[in-house]
Amino acid sequence: MSVRTLQRTPLALAILFAFAPVVHAQTDSTRLKTDPDSVPTVVVSASTLGVLEDDMITPVTSLSGGALVRARESTIGETLANQPGITSSHFGAGASRPVIRGMDGPRVKILSDGAEVQDASTISPDHAVGFEPVLAERIEVLRGPSALAYGGGAVGGVVNILDRKIPTRMPEKPIEGSMEVRANSVAREKTGAFEVTGGAGNIAVHAEGVKRDAGDYRVGKDWNEGRRVNGSYKETESGTVGLSWVGERGYIGAAYTKERTEYGIPGHNHEFASCHPHGDHLHCGGHGHEEEEEEGHDHDHEHEHGEEVPVVKLDSDRWDVRGEYRNPMAGITKARLRASFTDYRHDELEEGVVSTSFLNKGHDVRVEMEHAPVGGVRGVFGLQTTRRDFNTIGEEAYVPPTVTKKHAAFLTEEYKLDNWRFEAGLRHEWQDIKVDSATVKDTDARGTSVALGAVWKFQPQYSLRAGISRSHRLPTAEELYADGVHLATATYEIGNQDLGKETSNNIDVTLRKFEGDTTFSLSAFHNRVDNYIYAHTLDDHEGFQLVEYAQRDATFTGLEGEVRHKFSNIVEGTLFGDMVRARFDNAGEGSRNIPRIPAHRIGARVNADWQSWHGMVEVVRVGKQDRVGDFEERTGGYNMVNLGGHYTTRIGGVPAQIYARINNLTDQLAFSHTSFIKEAAPLPGRNITAGLRFVF
Repeated sequence: MSVRTLQRTPLALAILFAFAPVVHAQTDSTRLKTDPDSVPTVVVSASTLGVLEDDMITPVTSLSGGALVRARESTIGETLANQPGITSSHFGAGASRPVIRGMDGPRVKILSDGAEVQDASTISPDHAVGFEPVLAERIEVLRGPSALAYGGGAVGGVVNILDRKIPTRMPEKPIEGSMEVRANSVAREKTGAFEVTGGAGNIAVHAEGVKRDAGDYRVGKDWNEGRRVNGSYKETESGTVGLSWVGERGYIGAAYTKERTEYGIPGHNHEFASCHPHGDHLHCGGHGHEEEEEEGHDHDHEHEHGEEVPVVKLDSDRWDVRGEYRNPMAGITKARLRASFTDYRHDELEEGVVSTSFLNKGHDVRVEMEHAPVGGVRGVFGLQTTRRDFNTIGEEAYVPPTVTKKHAAFLTEEYKLDNWRFEAGLRHEWQDIKVDSATVKDTDARGTSVALGAVWKFQPQYSLRAGISRSHRLPTAEELYADGVHLATATYEIGNQDLGKETSNNIDVTLRKFEGDTTFSLSAFHNRVDNYIYAHTLDDHEGFQLVEYAQRDATFTGLEGEVRHKFSNIVEGTLFGDMVRARFDNAGEGSRNIPRIPAHRIGARVNADWQSWHGMVEVVRVGKQDRVGDFEERTGGYNMVNLGGHYTTRIGGVPAQIYARINNLTDQLAFSHTSFIKEAAPLPGRNITAGLRFVF
């Protein structure tokens, strides 16, 4: 099959799918009706086969119900940051992506119900993810081989955010939905959100929205820069309108989402705006040392006393089309469509004037077919096409305009035998990048990824699951073509057109006990990455680095897990922890340690449930990180004490949840080693969050 044919096929299938006779989606629902904390057995949506969480080959994190309500923060990264194996890139309060098993950026794919979230967050950690966590119904995180169906490049994992924007069933009542208000003390945040679904006949309509107003957040005690991070505020307005036609065997629907967000970029330093490379060395300021020092002093003085923190103004329009049709033809039990188009733009303002704009117009179309069992083998095959038209304009336009087209064909099959479940996956990708520049050339690349795994329930309460995978990640446009100053991360970035594909060889083993008073899940992984793409530091000037993208073999090894024990019908205790070790395989020049790898964590939690009350006490120790890369500073460890509770009741006959939590009870000054700006933006200090949520 040619690339040209493949490019047309998913779009053609999408059009045919849209005009298929559409009939009703499943009538059962995980929607909370009476108890906002009740969570049924979880079917992992992002598994393509709709596998139960207990039957997944590799670990999966699923947050929903009251647990998600209490964990939610203003970004996806911070919402997931306390889950085993997951931290965040923490760039102040406005931008934060998940870091999974030490990997971030393009190695972690973020989806909105199976369709890629198109924004600029993979390009730089100061760019926000284009999704509002308060509107999520459930968040799933897949690690290792399970993520292969969504891209060979998702070496770290996949974050799939499930929402309600397109109804998949008719509401049981004429109107159903939820409303929530919440506030916190650390940033004086005030947030309100609602979602409502109604319908009649075969038509279901949904609307939702959120508004957030948060100021600069407060850090722990004894920070030498004061008590608040200058420019760490965030303001968000987001709204969605969705419409579905629902019948007996499926549904087809569409939704439009508008998001406007404004946030500050802490740590931005104009002292290095004039820095540029001379070969493998940096040249900053004047040609003489004395002139350079004088210029640096003037810039420091201006930054401290007169310069405002840069501001990002984000504007995103997104259209989604989703559909499902059961038994469309002989041999096919289910057809599924996910498509999205995004028109994204964010402007970076310096003292009220736009200095740089980032524009991204992209679409993602994915068609899946589930075939009937053949010889006991059940599976899903499909096609996917993605296009990203990316452009930067202004002072920090360090990447030329590019159009990235990626097409893929994939297959996932499963077979069950007694107490065994086997799974295999295959994906092939074609990528073409066209660049609007006379000095660099277009590139194309191909990659094939394969995964195998099994789950063995060797005792009624125990299972052993293992997976192996070999996947290819193709280099991004930024890694190939970057050339310019990026002040947010204090770097001058140089791309490398000679980059080849990155090959990840992953082994993942998990031992679980999933029933009884004591349960546990313990996972180990070993990921050998051939030709690992990274930003190699060539020179450093007072913390400003000259980096060039390069390739080098690397290995990521780690552990993660938790043990729970039910002491009584009321009290349950949990021990949890994770660690990852990431190193280059050969010494070469400089350190073998990969930079910004999270430190190990260990913690204990006690939960108590009595009638309608729930309480939680948690203590977490984050270790120091002294295994650092070139030109990287060590980060000290810290302790976190967190409290939480909620009360489930009915107010005016409507189910409601009143919740509160206190994070960082002791007001510790803490720094995130995964952050580019850890010294300029420490983690938040003592924070009291309280909220009220109605479900009707």
